[in-house]
Amino acid sequence: MSSLNKLTPKKIVNELDKYIIGQDKAKRAVAIALRNRWRRLKVKGELQQEIVPNNIILIGPTGVGKTEIARRIATLTNAPFIKVEASKYTEVGYVGRDVESMVRELLDVAINSVRAEMTLKVQKKAKEIAIERVLDILIPPLKKDDKGQASDLDLEEQQNSNARSREKFRAMLLSKKLDDREIEVNTQQPRSPQIEIFSNVGLDSIDFNFSEMLGSIFPQRTQNQTRKMKVKEAIAYFTHVEQSKLVKNENIVTEAKSRVENNGIIFIDEIDKIASTDKKSGVDVSRQGVQRDLLPIVEGSNVPTKHGMINTRHILFIAAGAFHISKPSDLIPELQGRFPLREELQSLSTEDFIKILRYPKNSLIKQYSALFKSEKTELIFEDEAVAEIAKFASKANEKMEDIGARRLHTIMTTLLDEYLFELPEKKYGEVVITQKLVNDKLSRIIEDEDLAKYIL
Repeated sequence: MSSLNKLTPKKIVNELDKYIIGQDKAKRAVAIALRNRWRRLKVKGELQQEIVPNNIILIGPTGVGKTEIARRIATLTNAPFIKVEASKYTEVGYVGRDVESMVRELLDVAINSVRAEMTLKVQKKAKEIAIERVLDILIPPLKKDDKGQASDLDLEEQQNSNARSREKFRAMLLSKKLDDREIEVNTQQPRSPQIEIFSNVGLDSIDFNFSEMLGSIFPQRTQNQTRKMKVKEAIAYFTHVEQSKLVKNENIVTEAKSRVENNGIIFIDEIDKIASTDKKSGVDVSRQGVQRDLLPIVEGSNVPTKHGMINTRHILFIAAGAFHISKPSDLIPELQGRFPLREELQSLSTEDFIKILRYPKNSLIKQYSALFKSEKTELIFEDEAVAEIAKFASKANEKMEDIGARRLHTIMTTLLDEYLFELPEKKYGEVVITQKLVNDKLSRIIEDEDLAKYIL
């Protein structure tokens, strides 16, 4: 992960190139949009609030890299990011998820991320306190009663002896010599009433924290329990407890809300599924209704959450869709206007398939080679074989539905099926995929269209 101040548009494109072949225009558009988030925050005065993100629609057939671009930008930045599917939402008032829930999910993601960061920052201090608490169990400090019964000289000697013992045990503890020693730890477990909720809607549409609500009505009760733990486990337990004390929840929420409002990114996939192709009037709870509900969020509005209002004015929205049946112009005009940038992703060629098989960090050849290696077998692809696989993938996409790079998954599984089944009983040692082998395995399937429909 990198912060946006270090990620220039060129660096963002270079990172995306490691996983996505081609689609240069789409990558450039996303890179500029990401960098503009950082640029806006550097603008002084009232103008900063007036600069709104240029939302993007990525148009192209399935499997050409739309979702992959979204996944990769999520790992590139510290910006809160979620991917949602437009087809899962319904109009407000109907059973199903309402579009405002995507903002709540984004805030939850940000809170978890900020909590992890803040917890990491106090980990060292928390562990130091945890070690002291374990030492208090191993070498209890002098009690007041003991001090009252001793003379000043005896008390000083006892204190020195206690301090020496603690230092001795501290050295043993830090060198992990006491890791397996068992000690008794007094733990506190919260006791809160359990409430079961029965509902005909998904839990994600319920935006109340019932534990917090009940906590404000009933006093929080804790239950003391004495548990036996190994020293190593006790240090981990106390570290966790101290981290919770050092990291204030209100600080987490404040920082998370700021990140969501200034740097948040929502990727809306399958937006073509909510585009109405017919102009008939009437109730359409999963299409035009969703578009109308989505419009104020994309334009910028206050969305209520359990942590307060979130303003969506500066959240970047990236939408994607194949638009096979519908067109971007089938979206309501107001929503079209809120996605001023449109980038069309191209169908993949045979040359693209060759590059996809070879070059990305997570290419299928590298994935299958790693799987074979786990069975102590080396998998080798000849260049001619890779070219032949790419040719078959391209031909299959032409004859049937164009599913882009996903076609390579089905072809590779069909090609390597026998080896994957026979391993590890049959010891291959080395498997070489040749052009002839690819032809023998795939040519009959590709030629037989009825068979290809079921296999590829």
